[in-house]
Amino acid sequence: MTHDHDPVLRPTARQVAAALNPPAGRNGGDLVVEALAGLGATTVFGLPGQHALGMFDALRRSDLEYVGLRVENNAGFAADAHGRITGEATPLLLSTGPGALTSLAALQEAAAASAPVLAISSQVPSAGIGGGRHGYLHELRDQKASFRDVVKSVHTVRTASQIPSAIAAAWESALTAPHGPVWVEIPQDVLLAETTLPVVTGLDATPRDLVPRPELTAVAAHLLQSAERPAIIAGGGVVRSDASGKLLALAEKLDAPVVTTFGGKGAFPWEHPLSMQSWLEDRHTTDFLEDADVLLVVGSGLGELSSNYHTFAPRGRVIQIEADLGKLESNHAGLGIHADARIALTALLETVEDRRDPSAAERVSALLAKVRERIAGQELTLEQEVLAAVREALPDDSPSFWDMTILAYWAWSAFDARRPNTMHSAQGAGGLGYGFPAALGAAAADRTRPVLAVSGDGGAMYSIAELASAKQYELPVTWLIVDDGGYGILREYMTDAFGEATATELSRPDFVALAESFGVPAVRTTTESLREDLAKALAQPGPSVVVLPAVLRMFAPTHL
Repeated sequence: MTHDHDPVLRPTARQVAAALNPPAGRNGGDLVVEALAGLGATTVFGLPGQHALGMFDALRRSDLEYVGLRVENNAGFAADAHGRITGEATPLLLSTGPGALTSLAALQEAAAASAPVLAISSQVPSAGIGGGRHGYLHELRDQKASFRDVVKSVHTVRTASQIPSAIAAAWESALTAPHGPVWVEIPQDVLLAETTLPVVTGLDATPRDLVPRPELTAVAAHLLQSAERPAIIAGGGVVRSDASGKLLALAEKLDAPVVTTFGGKGAFPWEHPLSMQSWLEDRHTTDFLEDADVLLVVGSGLGELSSNYHTFAPRGRVIQIEADLGKLESNHAGLGIHADARIALTALLETVEDRRDPSAAERVSALLAKVRERIAGQELTLEQEVLAAVREALPDDSPSFWDMTILAYWAWSAFDARRPNTMHSAQGAGGLGYGFPAALGAAAADRTRPVLAVSGDGGAMYSIAELASAKQYELPVTWLIVDDGGYGILREYMTDAFGEATATELSRPDFVALAESFGVPAVRTTTESLREDLAKALAQPGPSVVVLPAVLRMFAPTHL
Protein backbone atom coordinates (compact mmCIF):
# COMPACT_ATOMS: atom_id res chain seq x y z
CA MET A 1 0.00 0.00 0.00
CA THR A 2 1.31 3.45 -0.89
CA HIS A 3 0.64 6.67 0.97
CA ASP A 4 1.04 9.48 -1.53
CA HIS A 5 0.16 12.05 1.12
CA ASP A 6 2.99 11.10 3.48
CA PRO A 7 5.52 13.93 3.82
CA VAL A 8 8.96 13.38 2.31
CA LEU A 9 11.61 15.26 4.25
CA ARG A 10 14.37 15.89 1.74
CA PRO A 11 17.50 17.54 3.14
CA THR A 12 18.90 20.56 1.35
CA ALA A 13 22.30 20.47 -0.29
CA ARG A 14 23.71 22.54 2.57
CA GLN A 15 22.27 20.12 5.13
CA VAL A 16 23.76 17.17 3.26
CA ALA A 17 27.18 18.83 3.18
CA ALA A 18 27.04 19.68 6.88
CA ALA A 19 25.91 16.16 7.78
CA LEU A 20 28.74 14.56 5.82
CA ASN A 21 31.33 16.80 7.46
CA PRO A 22 30.42 17.14 11.17
CA PRO A 23 32.76 19.18 13.39
CA ALA A 24 35.59 17.26 15.00
CA GLY A 25 35.95 16.79 18.75
CA ARG A 26 32.30 16.09 19.53
CA ASN A 27 31.02 13.42 21.92
CA GLY A 28 27.74 12.11 23.30
CA GLY A 29 27.45 15.19 25.49
CA ASP A 30 27.34 17.33 22.35
CA LEU A 31 24.37 15.32 21.10
CA VAL A 32 22.60 16.13 24.37
CA VAL A 33 23.11 19.89 24.16
CA GLU A 34 22.45 19.96 20.40
CA ALA A 35 19.16 18.13 20.95
CA LEU A 36 18.15 20.54 23.71
CA ALA A 37 19.00 23.59 21.59
CA GLY A 38 17.19 22.10 18.61
CA LEU A 39 14.05 21.67 20.71
CA GLY A 40 14.13 25.30 21.82
CA ALA A 41 15.85 25.20 25.20
CA THR A 42 17.76 28.35 26.11
CA THR A 43 18.70 27.82 29.77
CA VAL A 44 19.78 24.70 31.66
CA PHE A 45 20.18 24.19 35.40
CA GLY A 46 22.22 21.63 37.24
CA LEU A 47 25.36 20.62 39.05
CA PRO A 48 28.29 18.70 37.52
CA GLY A 49 29.51 15.31 38.68
CA GLN A 50 32.13 12.82 37.52
CA HIS A 51 29.91 10.70 35.29
CA ALA A 52 28.15 13.74 33.78
CA LEU A 53 31.24 15.68 32.71
CA GLY A 54 30.66 14.87 29.04
CA MET A 55 27.43 16.91 29.12
CA PHE A 56 28.98 19.81 30.98
CA ASP A 57 32.03 19.96 28.72
CA ALA A 58 29.69 20.14 25.71
CA LEU A 59 27.94 23.19 27.19
CA ARG A 60 30.96 25.37 26.36
CA ARG A 61 30.52 24.46 22.67
CA SER A 62 26.84 25.50 22.73
CA ASP A 63 24.81 28.68 23.09
CA LEU A 64 22.83 27.34 26.05
CA GLU A 65 22.97 29.43 29.21
CA TYR A 66 24.02 27.39 32.22
CA VAL A 67 22.87 28.32 35.73
CA GLY A 68 24.58 26.18 38.33
CA LEU A 69 23.27 25.82 41.86
CA ARG A 70 25.04 24.43 44.91
CA VAL A 71 22.65 21.56 45.72
CA GLU A 72 20.92 19.31 43.19
CA ASN A 73 17.55 19.61 44.92
CA ASN A 74 17.77 23.39 44.69
CA ALA A 75 18.72 23.11 41.01
CA GLY A 76 15.55 21.05 40.59
CA PHE A 77 13.45 23.75 42.29
CA ALA A 78 15.02 26.37 40.01
CA ALA A 79 14.23 24.33 36.90
CA ASP A 80 10.68 23.79 38.19
CA ALA A 81 10.10 27.55 38.51
CA HIS A 82 11.71 28.29 35.16
CA GLY A 83 9.33 25.79 33.57
CA ARG A 84 6.31 27.29 35.35
CA ILE A 85 7.20 30.84 34.26
CA THR A 86 8.09 30.06 30.64
CA GLY A 87 5.67 27.19 30.03
CA GLU A 88 8.54 25.34 28.32
CA ALA A 89 10.43 22.21 29.30
CA THR A 90 13.45 23.22 31.37
CA PRO A 91 16.54 20.98 31.35
CA LEU A 92 18.08 19.84 34.64
CA LEU A 93 21.52 18.22 34.25
CA LEU A 94 22.52 15.81 37.02
CA SER A 95 25.19 13.28 37.84
CA THR A 96 24.74 9.66 38.88
CA GLY A 97 23.68 8.15 42.21
CA PRO A 98 23.83 10.68 45.08
CA GLY A 99 23.61 13.65 42.71
CA ALA A 100 20.56 12.22 40.98
CA LEU A 101 18.87 11.07 44.18
CA THR A 102 19.33 14.47 45.83
CA SER A 103 16.92 15.93 43.24
CA LEU A 104 14.02 13.61 44.16
CA ALA A 105 12.17 16.03 46.46
CA ALA A 106 12.28 18.76 43.82
CA LEU A 107 11.01 16.38 41.15
CA GLN A 108 8.16 15.34 43.46
CA GLU A 109 7.15 19.00 43.75
CA ALA A 110 7.36 19.38 39.96
CA ALA A 111 5.15 16.31 39.55
CA ALA A 112 2.59 17.53 42.08
CA ALA A 113 2.50 20.99 40.48
CA SER A 114 2.72 19.76 36.86
CA ALA A 115 5.94 21.66 36.14
CA PRO A 116 7.74 20.60 32.92
CA VAL A 117 11.25 19.68 34.11
CA LEU A 118 13.46 17.64 31.76
CA ALA A 119 15.92 15.90 34.07
CA ILE A 120 18.91 14.37 32.29
CA SER A 121 21.19 12.27 34.45
CA SER A 122 24.34 10.35 33.76
CA GLN A 123 24.65 6.67 34.59
CA VAL A 124 27.52 4.37 35.46
CA PRO A 125 29.36 3.00 32.40
CA SER A 126 27.28 0.67 30.24
CA ALA A 127 29.09 -2.40 31.52
CA GLY A 128 27.75 -1.71 35.02
CA ILE A 129 24.08 -1.40 34.08
CA GLY A 130 21.76 -4.34 34.60
CA GLY A 131 21.69 -5.05 38.31
CA GLY A 132 25.09 -6.64 38.85
CA ARG A 133 27.30 -5.30 41.65
CA HIS A 134 30.34 -4.07 39.71
CA GLY A 135 31.53 -1.55 42.28
CA TYR A 136 31.41 1.55 40.12
CA LEU A 137 31.34 4.89 41.91
CA HIS A 138 27.71 6.02 42.53
CA GLU A 139 26.37 2.65 41.33
CA LEU A 140 22.72 1.75 41.99
CA ARG A 141 21.11 -1.57 41.07
CA ASP A 142 18.44 0.25 39.07
CA GLN A 143 18.78 4.04 39.21
CA LYS A 144 15.68 4.79 37.15
CA ALA A 145 13.53 2.73 39.55
CA SER A 146 14.05 5.45 42.16
CA PHE A 147 12.46 7.97 39.79
CA ARG A 148 9.77 5.96 38.02
CA ASP A 149 7.17 6.56 40.74
CA VAL A 150 7.96 10.30 40.87
CA VAL A 151 8.31 11.50 37.29
CA LYS A 152 5.88 11.34 34.39
CA SER A 153 8.03 9.17 32.11
CA VAL A 154 11.46 7.50 32.09
CA HIS A 155 13.75 7.28 29.06
CA THR A 156 16.93 5.18 29.02
CA VAL A 157 19.72 5.68 26.48
CA ARG A 158 22.12 2.88 25.52
CA THR A 159 23.90 4.29 22.46
CA ALA A 160 24.79 7.72 21.13
CA SER A 161 22.33 7.47 18.25
CA GLN A 162 19.49 7.09 20.75
CA ILE A 163 20.22 10.40 22.53
CA PRO A 164 18.32 12.86 20.28
CA SER A 165 15.21 10.68 20.00
CA ALA A 166 15.11 9.94 23.74
CA ILE A 167 15.40 13.63 24.62
CA ALA A 168 12.75 14.55 22.05
CA ALA A 169 10.36 11.91 23.44
CA ALA A 170 10.97 13.17 26.98
CA TRP A 171 10.42 16.78 25.87
CA GLU A 172 7.09 15.88 24.27
CA SER A 173 6.05 13.98 27.39
CA ALA A 174 6.93 16.89 29.68
CA LEU A 175 4.85 19.35 27.65
CA THR A 176 1.83 17.18 26.85
CA ALA A 177 -0.98 18.03 29.28
CA PRO A 178 -0.72 17.45 32.13
CA HIS A 179 2.79 18.90 32.19
CA GLY A 180 5.27 17.17 34.44
CA PRO A 181 8.89 16.20 35.11
CA VAL A 182 10.53 13.49 33.00
CA TRP A 183 13.71 11.48 33.41
CA VAL A 184 16.45 10.62 30.88
CA GLU A 185 19.59 8.72 31.86
CA ILE A 186 22.72 8.20 29.76
CA PRO A 187 25.78 6.06 30.63
CA GLN A 188 29.07 7.83 31.24
CA ASP A 189 30.87 6.07 28.40
CA VAL A 190 28.15 7.05 25.91
CA LEU A 191 28.47 10.68 26.97
CA LEU A 192 32.26 10.63 26.64
CA ALA A 193 32.66 8.60 23.46
CA GLU A 194 33.64 10.58 20.37
CA THR A 195 30.90 10.70 17.76
CA THR A 196 30.87 11.26 14.02
CA LEU A 197 27.06 11.58 13.93
CA PRO A 198 25.84 14.76 12.23
CA VAL A 199 24.97 17.80 14.31
CA VAL A 200 21.38 17.49 15.56
CA THR A 201 19.12 19.89 13.65
CA GLY A 202 15.82 18.26 12.73
CA LEU A 203 13.97 17.43 15.95
CA ASP A 204 10.22 17.74 16.38
CA ALA A 205 8.61 17.13 19.77
CA THR A 206 5.29 18.93 19.42
CA PRO A 207 3.10 18.06 22.44
CA ARG A 208 -0.24 16.43 21.72
CA ASP A 209 -3.44 18.41 22.27
CA LEU A 210 -5.85 16.97 24.81
CA VAL A 211 -9.27 17.75 23.34
CA PRO A 212 -12.62 17.22 25.12
CA ARG A 213 -15.15 14.84 23.62
CA PRO A 214 -17.93 16.93 22.02
CA GLU A 215 -20.78 14.95 23.59
CA LEU A 216 -19.39 15.73 27.05
CA THR A 217 -19.06 19.42 26.21
CA ALA A 218 -22.72 19.43 25.12
CA VAL A 219 -23.90 17.87 28.40
CA ALA A 220 -21.72 20.24 30.48
CA ALA A 221 -23.04 23.28 28.62
CA HIS A 222 -26.64 22.17 29.16
CA LEU A 223 -26.11 21.62 32.88
CA LEU A 224 -24.40 24.99 33.37
CA GLN A 225 -26.87 27.13 31.43
CA SER A 226 -29.81 25.38 33.15
CA ALA A 227 -28.39 25.69 36.66
CA GLU A 228 -29.95 27.87 39.35
CA ARG A 229 -26.77 28.30 41.42
CA PRO A 230 -23.70 27.39 39.35
CA ALA A 231 -20.21 27.91 40.77
CA ILE A 232 -16.68 27.38 39.48
CA ILE A 233 -13.50 26.12 41.17
CA ALA A 234 -10.44 27.15 39.14
CA GLY A 235 -7.22 25.22 39.77
CA GLY A 236 -3.63 25.29 38.63
CA GLY A 237 -4.55 23.77 35.28
CA VAL A 238 -6.16 27.08 34.31
CA VAL A 239 -2.90 28.93 34.97
CA ARG A 240 -0.69 26.34 33.26
CA SER A 241 -2.80 26.31 30.09
CA ASP A 242 -3.00 30.13 29.99
CA ALA A 243 -6.79 29.93 30.19
CA SER A 244 -7.59 32.74 32.63
CA GLY A 245 -9.15 34.85 29.86
CA LYS A 246 -11.40 31.97 28.83
CA LEU A 247 -12.38 31.39 32.46
CA LEU A 248 -13.33 35.04 32.94
CA ALA A 249 -15.43 35.04 29.78
CA LEU A 250 -17.26 31.86 30.79
CA ALA A 251 -17.91 33.04 34.35
CA GLU A 252 -19.38 36.31 33.06
CA LYS A 253 -21.45 34.50 30.44
CA LEU A 254 -22.96 32.28 33.15
CA ASP A 255 -22.95 34.77 36.05
CA ALA A 256 -21.14 32.01 37.97
CA PRO A 257 -19.08 32.78 41.13
CA VAL A 258 -15.45 31.61 40.97
CA VAL A 259 -13.02 30.51 43.69
CA THR A 260 -9.39 29.79 42.85
CA THR A 261 -7.39 27.02 44.48
CA PHE A 262 -4.00 27.79 46.00
CA GLY A 263 -2.33 26.42 42.87
CA GLY A 264 -4.70 28.49 40.74
CA LYS A 265 -3.87 31.86 42.29
CA GLY A 266 -4.33 34.65 39.75
CA ALA A 267 -6.55 32.58 37.47
CA PHE A 268 -9.48 34.94 38.14
CA PRO A 269 -9.44 38.68 39.01
CA TRP A 270 -9.36 39.03 42.80
CA GLU A 271 -11.70 42.03 43.02
CA HIS A 272 -14.18 40.88 40.36
CA PRO A 273 -17.81 40.91 41.61
CA LEU A 274 -17.98 37.14 40.98
CA SER A 275 -14.67 36.38 42.76
CA MET A 276 -14.85 34.34 45.96
CA GLN A 277 -11.06 34.82 46.04
CA SER A 278 -9.16 31.84 47.54
CA TRP A 279 -10.67 31.24 50.97
CA LEU A 280 -10.87 27.46 50.60
CA GLU A 281 -9.84 26.76 54.19
CA ASP A 282 -13.04 28.40 55.40
CA ARG A 283 -16.30 26.68 56.17
CA HIS A 284 -18.34 29.58 54.75
CA THR A 285 -16.74 29.01 51.33
CA THR A 286 -17.18 25.25 51.66
CA ASP A 287 -20.90 25.75 52.43
CA PHE A 288 -21.27 28.06 49.42
CA LEU A 289 -19.73 25.49 47.08
CA GLU A 290 -21.77 22.64 48.56
CA ASP A 291 -24.92 24.66 47.88
CA ALA A 292 -24.16 24.97 44.15
CA ASP A 293 -26.55 22.86 42.10
CA VAL A 294 -23.91 22.63 39.32
CA LEU A 295 -20.21 22.92 40.19
CA LEU A 296 -17.63 23.28 37.42
CA VAL A 297 -14.15 22.23 38.54
CA VAL A 298 -11.43 23.23 36.05
CA GLY A 299 -7.82 22.09 36.37
CA SER A 300 -8.06 20.78 39.94
CA GLY A 301 -8.26 17.32 41.44
CA LEU A 302 -10.02 18.67 44.55
CA GLY A 303 -7.27 17.31 46.76
CA GLU A 304 -6.72 17.86 50.47
CA LEU A 305 -6.17 21.63 50.43
CA SER A 306 -8.71 22.39 47.71
CA SER A 307 -11.45 20.46 49.52
CA ASN A 308 -10.92 22.00 52.98
CA TYR A 309 -9.17 18.81 54.06
CA HIS A 310 -11.72 16.52 52.43
CA THR A 311 -14.64 17.98 54.40
CA PHE A 312 -16.20 19.28 51.17
CA ALA A 313 -19.24 17.22 50.15
CA PRO A 314 -20.96 18.65 47.06
CA ARG A 315 -24.72 18.17 46.87
CA GLY A 316 -25.17 19.23 43.24
CA ARG A 317 -23.86 17.93 39.93
CA VAL A 318 -20.08 18.12 39.52
CA ILE A 319 -18.43 18.74 36.15
CA GLN A 320 -14.66 18.18 36.30
CA ILE A 321 -12.30 19.25 33.51
CA GLU A 322 -8.90 17.72 34.23
CA ALA A 323 -5.86 16.88 32.07
CA ASP A 324 -4.48 14.37 34.59
CA LEU A 325 -6.48 11.20 34.07
CA GLY A 326 -5.53 9.94 37.52
CA LYS A 327 -7.26 12.94 39.14
CA LEU A 328 -10.46 12.66 37.11
CA GLU A 329 -13.30 11.85 39.54
CA SER A 330 -10.71 10.57 42.04
CA ASN A 331 -12.36 12.44 44.93
CA HIS A 332 -15.91 13.23 43.73
CA ALA A 333 -18.11 11.53 41.19
CA GLY A 334 -19.41 13.66 38.36
CA LEU A 335 -19.18 14.38 34.65
CA GLY A 336 -15.47 13.84 34.07
CA ILE A 337 -13.99 15.56 31.00
CA HIS A 338 -10.43 14.51 30.25
CA ALA A 339 -9.04 17.60 28.51
CA ASP A 340 -6.69 20.56 28.64
CA ALA A 341 -8.34 23.44 30.52
CA ARG A 342 -7.92 26.04 27.76
CA ILE A 343 -9.27 23.81 25.00
CA ALA A 344 -12.21 22.64 27.13
CA LEU A 345 -13.13 26.17 28.25
CA THR A 346 -12.98 27.34 24.63
CA ALA A 347 -15.37 24.56 23.64
CA LEU A 348 -17.74 25.44 26.49
CA LEU A 349 -17.70 29.12 25.54
CA GLU A 350 -18.72 28.22 22.00
CA THR A 351 -21.50 25.91 23.21
CA VAL A 352 -23.06 27.40 26.32
CA GLU A 353 -25.87 29.97 26.15
CA ASP A 354 -25.96 33.16 28.19
CA ARG A 355 -27.38 32.90 31.69
CA ARG A 356 -28.23 35.89 33.87
CA ASP A 357 -28.34 35.90 37.69
CA PRO A 358 -28.40 39.35 39.36
CA SER A 359 -28.10 37.69 42.78
CA ALA A 360 -24.74 36.02 42.10
CA ALA A 361 -22.58 39.04 42.94
CA GLU A 362 -24.69 39.74 46.03
CA ARG A 363 -24.19 36.19 47.30
CA VAL A 364 -20.43 36.45 46.73
CA SER A 365 -20.30 39.77 48.61
CA ALA A 366 -22.21 38.25 51.53
CA LEU A 367 -19.82 35.26 51.59
CA LEU A 368 -16.70 37.44 51.71
CA ALA A 369 -18.25 39.52 54.50
CA LYS A 370 -18.68 36.35 56.56
CA VAL A 371 -15.07 35.35 55.91
CA ARG A 372 -13.78 38.78 56.95
CA GLU A 373 -15.90 38.67 60.09
CA ARG A 374 -14.50 35.27 61.06
CA ILE A 375 -10.89 36.41 60.60
CA ALA A 376 -11.53 39.73 62.37
CA GLY A 377 -12.65 37.87 65.48
CA GLN A 378 -9.26 36.17 65.94
CA GLU A 379 -7.03 39.21 66.68
CA LEU A 380 -4.69 38.62 63.75
CA THR A 381 -3.95 42.22 62.82
CA LEU A 382 -0.17 41.70 62.69
CA GLU A 383 -0.40 38.89 60.14
CA GLN A 384 -2.74 40.85 57.89
CA GLU A 385 -0.51 43.95 58.08
CA VAL A 386 2.59 41.94 57.14
CA LEU A 387 0.83 40.37 54.14
CA ALA A 388 -0.52 43.76 53.06
CA ALA A 389 2.99 45.26 53.26
CA VAL A 390 4.34 42.52 51.00
CA ARG A 391 1.53 43.10 48.49
CA GLU A 392 2.11 46.85 48.45
CA ALA A 393 5.88 46.49 47.97
CA LEU A 394 5.74 43.88 45.21
CA PRO A 395 5.22 45.14 41.62
CA ASP A 396 2.07 43.68 40.04
CA ASP A 397 3.97 41.78 37.34
CA SER A 398 6.70 40.41 39.61
CA PRO A 399 6.57 36.67 40.33
CA SER A 400 6.67 35.51 43.95
CA PHE A 401 7.73 32.10 45.28
CA TRP A 402 6.65 31.02 48.73
CA ASP A 403 8.17 28.33 50.94
CA MET A 404 6.14 26.25 53.38
CA THR A 405 5.84 28.88 56.09
CA ILE A 406 3.03 30.59 58.01
CA LEU A 407 3.08 33.74 55.87
CA ALA A 408 2.72 31.54 52.78
CA TYR A 409 -0.28 29.77 54.30
CA TRP A 410 -1.85 33.18 54.80
CA ALA A 411 -0.98 34.11 51.23
CA TRP A 412 -2.71 31.01 49.84
CA SER A 413 -6.02 32.32 51.12
CA ALA A 414 -5.55 36.08 51.41
CA PHE A 415 -2.94 37.29 48.87
CA ASP A 416 -4.09 38.97 45.65
CA ALA A 417 -1.77 37.56 42.97
CA ARG A 418 -3.13 40.24 40.55
CA ARG A 419 -1.75 38.47 37.47
CA PRO A 420 -1.90 34.84 36.34
CA ASN A 421 1.27 32.77 36.75
CA THR A 422 2.89 35.16 39.22
CA MET A 423 2.36 33.40 42.58
CA HIS A 424 3.84 29.97 43.17
CA SER A 425 4.48 27.83 46.23
CA ALA A 426 5.52 24.33 47.23
CA GLN A 427 1.97 23.36 48.20
CA GLY A 428 1.97 20.54 45.64
CA ALA A 429 4.32 18.21 47.53
CA GLY A 430 4.84 20.41 50.60
CA GLY A 431 8.61 20.16 51.00
CA LEU A 432 10.77 22.82 52.65
CA GLY A 433 13.37 24.91 50.86
CA TYR A 434 11.45 25.72 47.67
CA GLY A 435 11.07 29.49 47.78
CA PHE A 436 14.56 30.92 47.20
CA PRO A 437 16.00 28.52 44.59
CA ALA A 438 12.67 28.61 42.71
CA ALA A 439 12.86 32.41 42.63
CA LEU A 440 16.37 32.12 41.15
CA GLY A 441 15.00 29.95 38.36
CA ALA A 442 12.27 32.48 37.61
CA ALA A 443 14.78 35.33 37.59
CA ALA A 444 16.94 33.43 35.11
CA ALA A 445 13.90 33.25 32.83
CA ASP A 446 13.35 37.01 32.93
CA ARG A 447 15.95 39.36 34.41
CA THR A 448 13.95 42.50 33.59
CA ARG A 449 11.71 42.34 36.66
CA PRO A 450 12.46 41.61 40.32
CA VAL A 451 11.38 38.30 41.86
CA LEU A 452 10.34 37.79 45.48
CA ALA A 453 11.10 34.71 47.59
CA VAL A 454 9.46 34.20 50.99
CA SER A 455 10.77 31.71 53.58
CA GLY A 456 10.73 31.07 57.28
CA ASP A 457 14.05 30.68 59.09
CA GLY A 458 13.69 26.89 59.08
CA GLY A 459 13.05 26.67 55.34
CA ALA A 460 15.74 29.26 54.62
CA MET A 461 18.42 26.96 56.02
CA TYR A 462 17.60 24.38 53.35
CA SER A 463 18.75 26.71 50.60
CA ILE A 464 21.13 29.17 52.25
CA ALA A 465 23.98 27.95 50.02
CA GLU A 466 22.17 29.42 47.02
CA LEU A 467 23.07 32.92 48.18
CA ALA A 468 26.34 32.09 46.41
CA SER A 469 24.48 31.21 43.21
CA ALA A 470 22.34 34.34 43.42
CA LYS A 471 25.47 36.49 43.72
CA GLN A 472 27.44 34.62 41.07
CA TYR A 473 24.75 35.20 38.43
CA GLU A 474 23.55 38.55 39.88
CA LEU A 475 19.95 37.36 39.75
CA PRO A 476 17.34 40.00 40.74
CA VAL A 477 15.78 38.09 43.65
CA THR A 478 14.79 39.63 46.98
CA TRP A 479 14.55 37.04 49.73
CA LEU A 480 12.21 37.83 52.62
CA ILE A 481 13.04 35.63 55.61
CA VAL A 482 10.48 35.68 58.44
CA ASP A 483 12.53 34.63 61.45
CA ASP A 484 10.48 33.19 64.31
CA GLY A 485 13.17 30.95 65.76
CA GLY A 486 11.79 27.60 64.68
CA TYR A 487 9.44 25.61 62.53
CA GLY A 488 6.55 27.95 63.27
CA ILE A 489 3.64 26.03 61.81
CA LEU A 490 4.81 22.76 63.37
CA ARG A 491 5.10 24.59 66.68
CA GLU A 492 1.43 25.53 66.34
CA TYR A 493 0.34 22.07 65.22
CA MET A 494 2.12 20.30 68.07
CA THR A 495 0.96 22.76 70.71
CA ASP A 496 -2.64 22.38 69.55
CA ALA A 497 -2.40 18.59 69.40
CA PHE A 498 -0.21 17.76 72.41
CA GLY A 499 -0.17 20.85 74.60
CA GLU A 500 3.50 21.60 73.90
CA ALA A 501 5.93 21.48 70.99
CA THR A 502 8.95 19.19 70.60
CA ALA A 503 11.87 19.51 68.15
CA THR A 504 10.53 22.73 66.64
CA GLU A 505 12.93 25.30 68.14
CA LEU A 506 15.99 26.20 66.09
CA SER A 507 19.36 27.83 66.56
CA ARG A 508 19.97 29.95 63.48
CA PRO A 509 22.59 32.35 62.14
CA ASP A 510 22.54 36.12 61.88
CA PHE A 511 20.91 36.08 58.44
CA VAL A 512 21.91 39.68 57.67
CA ALA A 513 25.58 39.06 58.42
CA LEU A 514 25.47 35.74 56.60
CA ALA A 515 24.01 37.30 53.45
CA GLU A 516 26.56 40.09 53.55
CA SER A 517 29.35 37.52 53.79
CA PHE A 518 28.25 36.34 50.33
CA GLY A 519 28.31 39.92 49.06
CA VAL A 520 24.50 40.11 49.08
CA PRO A 521 23.07 43.31 50.62
CA ALA A 522 20.73 42.63 53.54
CA VAL A 523 18.64 44.52 56.06
CA ARG A 524 16.86 43.63 59.29
CA THR A 525 13.39 45.16 59.18
CA THR A 526 10.34 45.57 61.43
CA THR A 527 6.65 45.15 60.73
CA GLU A 528 6.36 48.94 60.59
CA SER A 529 9.18 49.41 58.03
CA LEU A 530 8.67 46.18 56.05
CA ARG A 531 6.85 47.74 53.10
CA GLU A 532 9.49 50.43 52.62
CA ASP A 533 12.49 48.12 53.12
CA LEU A 534 11.07 45.44 50.85
CA ALA A 535 10.20 47.91 48.09
CA LYS A 536 13.71 49.36 48.26
CA ALA A 537 15.30 45.90 48.06
CA LEU A 538 13.12 44.91 45.10
CA ALA A 539 14.08 48.08 43.25
CA GLN A 540 17.83 47.50 43.41
CA PRO A 541 19.67 45.29 40.90
CA GLY A 542 20.92 41.83 41.83
CA PRO A 543 20.04 39.75 44.88
CA SER A 544 19.09 41.09 48.30
CA VAL A 545 17.82 39.80 51.65
CA VAL A 546 15.25 41.30 54.02
CA VAL A 547 14.96 39.68 57.46
CA LEU A 548 11.79 40.17 59.51
CA PRO A 549 11.97 38.91 63.12
CA ALA A 550 8.33 38.10 63.88
CA VAL A 551 6.18 35.34 65.35
CA LEU A 552 3.10 35.01 63.16
CA ARG A 553 0.01 32.93 63.90
CA MET A 554 -2.33 31.06 61.59
CA PHE A 555 -6.05 31.76 61.48
CA ALA A 556 -8.13 29.04 63.10
CA PRO A 557 -9.05 26.10 60.86
CA THR A 558 -12.66 25.18 60.17
CA HIS A 559 -12.22 21.55 59.16
CA LEU A 560 -11.53 20.11 62.64
